[in-house]
Amino acid sequence: MSQEASHVFDAQILRKYDIRGIYGDNVNAADGYFLGRSFAVLLKEHGLPLSVLVGYDGRFSSPILEKELVEGLKDSGVNVLRVGLVPTPVLYFGTHTLSDYQSGIMITGSHNPPEYNGFKIVMNKCAIFDKDIKKLAEISKTGLFLRGDGVVETQDVLDSYVQKVAGLIKPQCGKKRLKVVWDCAGGATSMAIQALTLKLPGEHHIINEKIDGYLRNADPSHPPNLERLINVVRSESADLGIAFDGDGDRIGVVDQKGRIVASEELTLLFVKSILAKRSKPDRKELKFLFDIKTSDVICRKVEEWGANSILWHTGHSLIKQKMKEEHIVFASEMSGHVFFGDDYYGYDDGIFAGCKLLSILSRSKKSLAELCEMLPSIYSTPTIHLVCKESEKFEIIEELKSYLSNQNIDFNALDGIRRQSKKGWWLIRASNTQNCLVIRAEAYKEVDLAELCKELISILSTSNTQLDLLQLYELTNQ
Repeated sequence: MSQEASHVFDAQILRKYDIRGIYGDNVNAADGYFLGRSFAVLLKEHGLPLSVLVGYDGRFSSPILEKELVEGLKDSGVNVLRVGLVPTPVLYFGTHTLSDYQSGIMITGSHNPPEYNGFKIVMNKCAIFDKDIKKLAEISKTGLFLRGDGVVETQDVLDSYVQKVAGLIKPQCGKKRLKVVWDCAGGATSMAIQALTLKLPGEHHIINEKIDGYLRNADPSHPPNLERLINVVRSESADLGIAFDGDGDRIGVVDQKGRIVASEELTLLFVKSILAKRSKPDRKELKFLFDIKTSDVICRKVEEWGANSILWHTGHSLIKQKMKEEHIVFASEMSGHVFFGDDYYGYDDGIFAGCKLLSILSRSKKSLAELCEMLPSIYSTPTIHLVCKESEKFEIIEELKSYLSNQNIDFNALDGIRRQSKKGWWLIRASNTQNCLVIRAEAYKEVDLAELCKELISILSTSNTQLDLLQLYELTNQ
């Protein structure tokens, strides 16, 4: 270790499960370089090989950050394998299949607008989060880094990934020939989808395939972003449409009518397909994991079908860690992250999830819309993002927890505040990726949903922080 110039990361970019901010504002090229220097120290402290995969998404700032990151790693004696412009799942795939490279860093702003960028970090095949991200910042402050001259090489991992996914999915497909529209949203999935669809049965149409850095519609959980996909599905009389976020670890789906398939519906389809391969006695050992925003309907259905459900923190890194600890066969997050642990690697992969859906539909006599009818009727708000200051969002949650405790109101404090009642439930939590509170409510009766929303607004109004409750009132009364 040698004493060198130190570097301070802006505290706001150190998120719970990644590093992310606005390029040119609180994220810059120096962050890439010093992340490389700091990660080398963290690897050494954990007794792990000094070898790292590096990939990047299609944002304008990504090549700059990639160059600096590689330099920082190389100057610390780390051997670097550059995999180029790829979706995040391809980098994850590399850390699981390349024996010499089980750690990696993906440069991506995920689903955020094009001005954002950052880093998703994998150490020994596990996504790091929270304390390890803070540890990287602490190392950088000290200026105590490793010195060396690492070897930098380039390798195409995308082709191996495509071969693997196609090899897993094609044998699972039935005889029904599907017409599919794929929406790459101008993001990093484009090359993977173009190569993969050549190997899959059916007829495939790809839209927004040009990687141009603008990422105008890169969040598939935001309905307006799916308008073009919906129109093409209808005009082509396609069986379904599949959309991705900017780096391909999230999925959005529309059925043959152009109706957006809810995350709950998609989750139940995947759960049912996994359970169909097991006898009822074998299901008792199976565990399914869902984030705190998940509908009660999902958990009840899993239990009804003879398996076990677990509610957990929102966040891809936290879910992946829990999957390994509990030997989870499948997990999902309501924002579109889907994790297969039964016949895949247990990381979030929107592309693999989309292919899994094709295999289910190709074996069914029913359409996607008909399969989704298994979900009982419920009434729910959309996932609401109530804007607040980044520096205040966690303070608001603690303030509301204190209020509820003082009022002797029961709630689940696992991740934010989830309040369950006979009428249904509501949730308020601080987003770990945006400057907002995430809010959701669900009930089995429309009148009960209205009551839950009134309770939500009443609780939020006790906060000393200025919140746009008029916006919340309008959203909950749509």
